[in-house]
Amino acid sequence: MSHPTKGDNTMQVERIGLDSAKSSFQVHGVDAHGKVVIRKQLTRGKVLAYFAHLPPCLVGVEAWGGAHYWTRE
Repeated sequence: MSHPTKGDNTMQVERIGLDSAKSSFQVHGVDAHGKVVIRKQLTRGKVLAYFAHLPPCLVGVEAWGGAHYWTRE
């Protein structure tokens, strides 16, 4: 799995929307101007590792049964 690097556009991410499916998550991130800088599908096992390498930003999570678990992680 590739992690964001310093020259990568994901370092400019301001807001992320996280949508869940049965076995994966869809990540959509935008910069301060609303330009898409992240559009990625992740399996459940890769979500925490991916977010650990992102700069601090606002994350909106879809409301579903497991949302409370993932927001605490």
